[in-house]
Amino acid sequence: RRNTKTAQRACLFPPLLLLPPIMSETLSDKEKDIQMMLAAQAHLGTKNVDYQMAEYVWKRKPDGIHILNLGKTYEKLKLAARIIVAIENPEDVVVVSARTYGQRPVLKYCQHTGANPIAGRFTPGTLTNQIQAAFKEPRLVIVTDPRVDHQAVTEASYANVPVVAFCDSDSPLDCIDVAIPCNNKGKHSVGLMFWLLCREVLTMRGTINPANPWTEMVDLFFYRDPEELEKEEAAAAAAAA
Repeated sequence: RRNTKTAQRACLFPPLLLLPPIMSETLSDKEKDIQMMLAAQAHLGTKNVDYQMAEYVWKRKPDGIHILNLGKTYEKLKLAARIIVAIENPEDVVVVSARTYGQRPVLKYCQHTGANPIAGRFTPGTLTNQIQAAFKEPRLVIVTDPRVDHQAVTEASYANVPVVAFCDSDSPLDCIDVAIPCNNKGKHSVGLMFWLLCREVLTMRGTINPANPWTEMVDLFFYRDPEELEKEEAAAAAAAA
């Protein structure tokens, strides 16, 4: 009788018997991206918090360092990519980074998306002084750090140009339209964020698709110290000799 009842129950719920076991190893694209952010320490903020950045902070570690909410980081990356894609001419986007760790990621991002890079010192008047040879009239400005790139943010506000910024827990959000919360002081974190933003922009434009996947390695967006390069070249030369 027990066997009969078990068989009847199995007949009542046949789909349950055909379901494959759930594989915990398979991760979604969002989970993979967040894992990469964790590996690059994009979630680590500073010991200080700006009152406007408090909503992006998840919790505070015992040593005083604040942890950023990577779920909101991912959402803001998607939002920023939508804004960038909405601009018809890619050259109307200006990407600024005065910080050393952000210069290589900015140049690589602009190489792939067609934006205008300003890597290094931002010349005052670039967005406001029409006499300058380097005068620009962008429709969107992207900055790596609102505190270091404050001149670009201020001039963008004078010219009514929207600003997208990678913001740490202590970054001021004055004149910032879209803040992407992340660690903007680490070379791996900054490189990864520009790599993810570049990939999202190209995906939304249709440049990247299943037939033509994104093959650019994230390592190429990381800042490389010239001294380390010299050591690697010397080691390679010694090995070849």
